[in-house]
Amino acid sequence: MRLCLLGDSIAAGVGSARREDTLGPLLAGHLRRAGHQVEVRVHAVPGARSADLRAQVRSAVATGVDLAVVVIGANDLTRFIPAEVGARQLHDAVADLRAAGAEVVVATAPDLSVVAYVPPALRDVVSAVSRQYAQAQQQAVIRAGGVVAHVEPAVTPRFAADPSMFAADRFHPSAAGYREIAAALAPAVQAAAAAR
Repeated sequence: MRLCLLGDSIAAGVGSARREDTLGPLLAGHLRRAGHQVEVRVHAVPGARSADLRAQVRSAVATGVDLAVVVIGANDLTRFIPAEVGARQLHDAVADLRAAGAEVVVATAPDLSVVAYVPPALRDVVSAVSRQYAQAQQQAVIRAGGVVAHVEPAVTPRFAADPSMFAADRFHPSAAGYREIAAALAPAVQAAAAAR
């Protein structure tokens, strides 16, 4: 099974000192334990926004993709991209992957209110905007035939309560943070793999 990671720095593994502690290898481990043979390819680019997915999708389709995991939205939020714009771009990326025969699992925008740099007075606002953005993404993914992995309910409280979930930059996940994200993603990824 060709497992492709698309999206931003989280899909690319920024913040982890070891490649094996990033999403691609961690998710591949879950799939292998379920009996799948897996080849991991990372097309994700640190700093990517939803607008950048088109090029990543072209690359994934050109080299072959059976199961795509897309993690996107944080950079759209930090750059104030309107939700309807980012959601439309994500929809098109998922639709193109589905047209190429891939199963698609998407982790929507994270709740950026847990990041240490967000002033406490703004956390409620940032959380609300993050949820609104993720909701628009979720609707777009479903319309395009993809599956949304509901990562945030499991992951956000852990990141809010435990600073060790963050890397030294206090923004990207640490190895422990990636393990939490991968565990939250795994049920949807395993279900998508089983659907092939």
